[in-house]
Amino acid sequence: MRSLTMEQLSVGDAAQFTKTVTETDVALFAAISGDFNPVHVDAEFAKTSLFGRRVAHGPLTLALAAGVLGMHLPGVGTIAVTNHIDYRRPVFIGDTITTRGEVAELDPEANRARIALTWVNQDGTLVADGYAVVMPPKSPAL
Repeated sequence: MRSLTMEQLSVGDAAQFTKTVTETDVALFAAISGDFNPVHVDAEFAKTSLFGRRVAHGPLTLALAAGVLGMHLPGVGTIAVTNHIDYRRPVFIGDTITTRGEVAELDPEANRARIALTWVNQDGTLVADGYAVVMPPKSPAL
């Protein structure tokens, strides 16, 4: 866990977070979001889908960036402004996803940082990419 202010950030700084997506994660995300689409929660239905098995919710993949942004880069005290994600491949239950953030641009006058984001699975396959614009904390967390 860390907290970097605008003055402490540099283009190219990076951090990552890795998590295996579990059955519980998908069930909790469905409950939180209200998205009980059977492609996520019904194995028999999912067998007939484009993917042939259940897939994690796309926004669950996006949510994995929160661990990078809020805990590591810039870290504690960071405020999200906007984000964008392009889904490239499905994320299946049991996949281990590594989310990587890298500082791409800094705007000190507006106190904004653009963080390039990538999500890869355990095979090194890119499953999503995008970016987030955040406001780094004004002072380091204690």
